[in-house]
Amino acid sequence: MRIIVCIKPVPDPKYAGREVLDETTKTLNRQDVPSVINPLDKHALEEALRLRERFGGEIVVVSMAPEASLPLLREALAMGADRMVVLSDRRFAGSDTLATASIIAAAVRSIGPFDLLLCGDETTDSGTAQVSPQIAELLGVPNLMHVSSVQVSDEKTFRVQSQIEDGYMIAELDPPMVLSVVKEINKPRYVTLMAILDGEQKEARVLTADDLILDEPWIGLEGSPTQIVDLMVPEKKTKAEMLQGDARAQAQTLADRLYRMGFCHG
Repeated sequence: MRIIVCIKPVPDPKYAGREVLDETTKTLNRQDVPSVINPLDKHALEEALRLRERFGGEIVVVSMAPEASLPLLREALAMGADRMVVLSDRRFAGSDTLATASIIAAAVRSIGPFDLLLCGDETTDSGTAQVSPQIAELLGVPNLMHVSSVQVSDEKTFRVQSQIEDGYMIAELDPPMVLSVVKEINKPRYVTLMAILDGEQKEARVLTADDLILDEPWIGLEGSPTQIVDLMVPEKKTKAEMLQGDARAQAQTLADRLYRMGFCHG
């Protein structure tokens, strides 16, 4: 079984608020914010590792990221992935979800036949949840999102549980397919020092636009059909008032405020 896992470096949530937006391109400037692997992508990789432990095969990690992200992305190799393909080219900068999916789909074709492609349901930096279904559409394979369980009766039939608004649904699919997972699916494993050292020895290949057969013009900011036209910071209109006095006085003041605002009658 060959499993491809898509991962993405995202700004570390611990530094939320330090991100800066480029006024010209209207994209996120990530230079001054440390990055981590998108949390849900780790759950996708963990599920791939569990399937390989049961059925054998190969896990290939794919990431579209600056080449400088290689040390961070090697955490996926330390977790247990067999090899990694990093898509890095200045021409990829500013790609929207469709351009990103197009580039990743081209990389998947270059890797060769696969049984399963796993993604996190969404990323913490954009949260669009669009890349997974777009990859599936471009590759011409089935896609299921919000996946919380993957069972395989044999290497040909997958029984997949997907979360829906009022519960969950179960679908049976034959490979190849693209699935995107939620955090409830598993708990990513702890990475040991020996695993980190082992990951340093594994293959990490960098591919540029010249190495791929791409569907022009879906590359980079100029080739992205979706672009941010303008950005604005909403004005804060809320304020807080600390009520004074004992409990009875505070209750009376609060009741008076609510009455004048129209929330209380009579």
